[in-house]
Amino acid sequence: MRGDAPRRAPDRSYGQSVRCPWCGATEDRVVDSREVEQGEAIRRRRECISCTRRFTTVERVNQAVLWVVKRSARREPFDRQKVIAGARAACKNRRVEPEQLEALAVAVEQTAWSMGPEVQSEQVGLVVLEALRELDDVAAVRFASVYKGFEQVGDFARELGLLNKDAAPEAEPSAGDPHREERGTSDGAKP
Repeated sequence: MRGDAPRRAPDRSYGQSVRCPWCGATEDRVVDSREVEQGEAIRRRRECISCTRRFTTVERVNQAVLWVVKRSARREPFDRQKVIAGARAACKNRRVEPEQLEALAVAVEQTAWSMGPEVQSEQVGLVVLEALRELDDVAAVRFASVYKGFEQVGDFARELGLLNKDAAPEAEPSAGDPHREERGTSDGAKP
């Protein structure tokens, strides 16, 4: 007997409908779906049935809130846009694409989640700094200068030294190297 019953349209009353930003209608069809943000979300291109205009929606799972504990002990939700803004400022006039900054922010958020539901702002800053080191050395030093509050030229020198430690070791300097004496003993001989 159930086979004879007419088929009904799916019930969209549970919140699945999306309002068209152009005409406000709730009937649409999905034209295209793609994974974005390294599989963390789905981007859907939709076409309104009423006005036939297209618009985009992004769906992501509502997770528990990742809390960032500031130095003042104040807590605030993790904000990916803050990470992107800080990284963008450090990368100003560098050859870094917006997609790379978005991927950096996603990676920082994933790393922060792996630390637990509550993370210190200092830990987030260090994760951003490490990600920038892999992306662009100059941007990493710029970020470190603000994040670590550099006040003297020596602060920059120290950070560059840390950056150079992480880099691959270079070949031994040649005899014509002007910095050779700086690395040797006071009489110019090698230690």
